[in-house]
Amino acid sequence: MKQRHVGSGAGGMSGGGAGGLRVGVSERSGPGGLRVGGAGVRRAVFAPVERRARVDAVVRRIGDAIELGLLADGEQLPGESELAGQLGVSTMTLREALMALRQQGLVTTRRGRGGGSFVSLPGRPGQARLKTRLRGWSTEELRDLGDHWAALSGAAARLAADRTEPEDLRQLSRSIDEFMGAADTAARSRVYGRFHVELAAAAQSARLTREQVALQTEVGALLCLVLGDDEYREEVADRHRAVVLAVQDGARDSARTLAERCVEESAARLVALRLSL
Repeated sequence: MKQRHVGSGAGGMSGGGAGGLRVGVSERSGPGGLRVGGAGVRRAVFAPVERRARVDAVVRRIGDAIELGLLADGEQLPGESELAGQLGVSTMTLREALMALRQQGLVTTRRGRGGGSFVSLPGRPGQARLKTRLRGWSTEELRDLGDHWAALSGAAARLAADRTEPEDLRQLSRSIDEFMGAADTAARSRVYGRFHVELAAAAQSARLTREQVALQTEVGALLCLVLGDDEYREEVADRHRAVVLAVQDGARDSARTLAERCVEESAARLVALRLSL
């Protein structure tokens, strides 16, 4: 019997379901099946942004969260005062960011009773927007991001191999099937990111899961740029299956190495694409 460790309370995590712990407590599901609206997801999306270029930071944070499916299509955002307070920006800064998001077609605003700002999920992220987003990263920053991501996923896989029972891995297997069946890059990137969030949840670590959710708002949308290749899609699916098998067998070191390599390959592809822009 593997060690069981349940994170709860302030971690915003709850147990249950075939996939073990899941993000948040809401039963609503966004595109790609990722549960949205839970405490852990919302804290990551609406955590204070950095002081530099705050309008751009808010646009990037919310825009990537929408495109990743962490915020559900049609979901109403918090009121301006509340959202500005959560993000740690002024109301004026928030209004400028919402205007930019409206221009990108990611947010709609309704006036009058029952009005507010609502998520408008595009069918697929705009390639021009994503390439502009990628140009904002230096190759050193992308490599550093890849290192951080690999460390998170590797640690989650190692802990999951110690703590998770085989029946708790069904959701990870379902995510692999959904990834293979995803026809467009937006759906593929959402399910890819969801797999790594679920892997952290399988580790029964609320902190790792929150970190993984926060990281996906940074890198998740960018994966659309490298997941269009069907051959690479199959390679990713094979890597994910290998991770699940290692976790199921309790092979902690192998699980960690396989998860790290999967992420490192994706990060390397982003770096290569950045160099070509």
